[in-house]
Amino acid sequence: MATATGIHHRSYKAELRLRHTKAEWARLALIFLGLFLAPYILNTYWLGIGNSILIAVIGAVGLNILVGFTGQISLGQGGFLAVGAYTSAILSTRAGLPVPVAVIVAVLATAVIGALFGLPALRLKGLYLAIATLASQEIIMFVVKRWGWLTEDKGYIEVPRLNLFGWQIERETFELQWYWILLPVTVLSVFAARNLFRTALGRSFMAVRDQDIAAEAIGVNLTRAKVTAFAVSSGFVGLSGALSAYYTETVTWERFSLDVSVLYLAMIIVGGLGSIAGSVYGAVFMMLLPALLTEAGDKVRDTAPFISEQLPAIKNAVFGLAIIAFLLVEPRGLDRIWSRIKDYIRFWPFRY
Repeated sequence: MATATGIHHRSYKAELRLRHTKAEWARLALIFLGLFLAPYILNTYWLGIGNSILIAVIGAVGLNILVGFTGQISLGQGGFLAVGAYTSAILSTRAGLPVPVAVIVAVLATAVIGALFGLPALRLKGLYLAIATLASQEIIMFVVKRWGWLTEDKGYIEVPRLNLFGWQIERETFELQWYWILLPVTVLSVFAARNLFRTALGRSFMAVRDQDIAAEAIGVNLTRAKVTAFAVSSGFVGLSGALSAYYTETVTWERFSLDVSVLYLAMIIVGGLGSIAGSVYGAVFMMLLPALLTEAGDKVRDTAPFISEQLPAIKNAVFGLAIIAFLLVEPRGLDRIWSRIKDYIRFWPFRY
């Protein structure tokens, strides 16, 4: 035979494996090899972009759990990032808690607040739910901007250099050391999210997304499923916010505006709704796009200075065009494009 006719399983255990073929294991090995070599190939600037991508991946995965897998739209991503960042920063700087403990508490606090703001999802859908989550964004932003106690009336929280059990990040190798901290955390987060949808809880999320009335008819508790989805999603987002607080060493409300919520929503649209891998692809694409446009603007600064002058406007235009292009050409995002490429290679030279 020229090619395999399909993937056949002889047991439930084999069917439940995350990887089924040698090609999938080979691709995974190449990915880990690339991640291992990246800090030794990239310069400091691009390694910093890579660290930002790793943080963004966690937040995008969390949002996709809610929007892509559960079908509950949310525009409050920036607010939940702020909850994680402010909580962890305050606990570590004022309460004196160790950083890992502060991060865990921040994740739990964000999950609880996310569940509270998810209560409207029990009665609202679609555009109405989007407006309700937008209200959560504005409420959280109002609190962090107006409540002087959070920042001791300074308007920001200055976070000391990361110190883990006596080991402190060094300025000379700042990006490299952070890369080796963020990489395992991001990999574990993606792995946890991927396995979540192999459980009864994760499958109940997808049942609610596909048809909530039918899901309730077969025994899914809609109240528990929706509120838990908000809590789990917000927990991932809180982790992303907490990591960003220690990485940037400064927590200010400007980092968590509505623009950030739109950016994360764009990540999962471009990457692919209802796909953990799509969350990763979308985060990489949307975080690399501004950096690549900046590089291009710097290269044509002398020959076309007007492009450099209008670079912020060009970034916004390209950002919007990218979203429109994916919605029109491939609504299922980069994940679907990658699946088509794999199918083409697997079945070549046949069309089907």
